[in-house]
Amino acid sequence: MLFLQISRHSPESCPMHNEAVKKATVDLMAKFDQLLKKHGIKVIGGWNAGDDHSIVVVYDVPSLEAIMNFSMEPEVMVWSSYHTTETKMVMTLEDSMKMLP
Repeated sequence: MLFLQISRHSPESCPMHNEAVKKATVDLMAKFDQLLKKHGIKVIGGWNAGDDHSIVVVYDVPSLEAIMNFSMEPEVMVWSSYHTTETKMVMTLEDSMKMLP
């Protein structure tokens, strides 16, 4: 199952200018691959829209429980405290078309 995650931070909490957020981001990125593997999650793609202070990531996850448990990892929780995140279950356009009668 695919999940689209859009995270936004304020200009004041931008990791480019805020040392606490920069540390949280570096700490998360240092363990990111390990945490993904632990929960069986794969990143399909990730994008940073710097002018909008937003990050978009598409995950392929084995279950809803996996994405929930990943979100509760300490490094993710600290990083999340500086971001507003929207997470949506999504499907490919091809899969959507298969559902049409």
